[in-house]
Amino acid sequence: MLPAILSSPSSSSTSTFPLRYSSPSSLTNLSSLPLTIGCRRTSKKSTHNNCSIRVQASSRMIEKETPETERPHTFLRESDEGSSGDESSKPNSVRARFEKMIREVQDSVCAALEEVDGGGKFKEDVWSRPGGGGGISRVLQDGDVFEKAGVNVSVVYGVMPPEAYRAARPVDNGNTKPGPIPFFAAGVSSVIHPKNPFAPTVHFNYRYFETDAPKDTPGAPRQWWFGGGTDLTPAYIFEEDVKHFHSVQKGACDKFDASFYPRFKKWCDDYFYIKHRDERRGLGGIFFDDLNDYDQEMLLSFSTECANSVIPAYIPIIEKRKDTPFTDEHKAWQQLRRGRYVEFNLVYDRGTTFGLKTGGRIESILVSLPLSARWEYDHQPVEGSEEWKLLDACINPKEWISPSFGSHPEGIE
Repeated sequence: MLPAILSSPSSSSTSTFPLRYSSPSSLTNLSSLPLTIGCRRTSKKSTHNNCSIRVQASSRMIEKETPETERPHTFLRESDEGSSGDESSKPNSVRARFEKMIREVQDSVCAALEEVDGGGKFKEDVWSRPGGGGGISRVLQDGDVFEKAGVNVSVVYGVMPPEAYRAARPVDNGNTKPGPIPFFAAGVSSVIHPKNPFAPTVHFNYRYFETDAPKDTPGAPRQWWFGGGTDLTPAYIFEEDVKHFHSVQKGACDKFDASFYPRFKKWCDDYFYIKHRDERRGLGGIFFDDLNDYDQEMLLSFSTECANSVIPAYIPIIEKRKDTPFTDEHKAWQQLRRGRYVEFNLVYDRGTTFGLKTGGRIESILVSLPLSARWEYDHQPVEGSEEWKLLDACINPKEWISPSFGSHPEGIE
C-alpha cells in the first residue's frame, strides 16, 4: 500500500513524490515490534535460515486499536489468560521492566528533540486493544529543525500462526502445536528526519518478544528474545559525525561483550541492504534480532543501555549540522537518498511487510517514511563529489572506528 496522498510524477525525467498522510498525528509502531517473525542469514556461520512468512491479508493477528484519552500506568494485563505467566504482569517481571524502560526512553528522546527543534511539539495519541495492550504514539511534524520525527511505544498481545512461530524459532521445527500461538511484544521505535540535508536521519528500535503459551502446552514452549538497533542515514558524510555515532554504539556494546559491536555492526550493514540497488540504506550502526543466547537479565540491561545511547549518539550531531547553509542541489540529493529509505522500508523491512500482510494499521506501518522523497531517472553522482562519496560508502561499508578504539568515546568538538 502507498500513502493516502501521492502526487503524480511530472512529465520530465525528474519526479518528486510528496509522501503525505491523511492522519499523520495518529501513528503507532505495532508493525515494528514482531520483527522477529522471520529470519535471514547474517553470516556464513549463522544458524538462522533465510525464511519468510506468507500470511493471508484477511488474517488479523492484532486487534484494532481503541483511542484513549489518558495514558494508563501500564499496558500489561492484570492476568494472562491461557499462559503460565502469573509472574508476567508483576512490577519486577521482564515485561514490566521493559515497558517501563521504553516509556522512559520515549519521554527522554521526545524532550531532547523538542529542545533541539525549538518550536515544534510532539502530538500524542494513546490507544488500547480489547484483548490487552496498547501504545503511545508521538509525532513532531514540520518543526523548525525536524521535518518529521516519530517516537512510539507499543505493548501488544496477539496470535501468530504456527508457520510464523516455526520461522521465528527454526530450532523448534516439528514441535509446534497445530493451532495459533499467543505472543507478547513490546518495543520503542523511532525515525527522525531533519530538514537540513547536512543533518542525518536516524532510526532506532528496541523490542522484547515472547511466545505466550504455557510451559506445559505440547509443541509450544514459552520462548523469549530481544531485538533492535540504532543506525545513521546521512545524505552527506562528515567523518567525525559518523565516527562519533559508531563510537557511542561501540561503547554501549563493550560494556557487555567486546564481540557485540563488530558482530552487530556487520549485522546492521547486512540487514539494511537494498538488494535491487546493491547498496546499503545508510552508514549503519548496530542491529540484532532473535537474541536469547545470553542471560535474560543481561540482555534486558544491554537493550536498555543501547536505547539510552540514542541521545548522546545523535543530539550532538544534529546540534552541529541543523543550521548549516545548503543549496537546492543539496536538498535534491537528500530527497534522492530518502527515496532509497522508502524503497528499503516498503520492499525489504520485515516489520513493514509483516504489518501489511497481517492487516495492521497503515499509519503505524508507514510511520518511518519521510514527508517527501525524490526519484530521478538514471541519476549518477559525479565521481569524486561529496554525493559520490556517500554512495560509495553505502555500496562499500566501511569500518568507521578501529577495533581497539576505547569504550568511552569523546563527544563531537
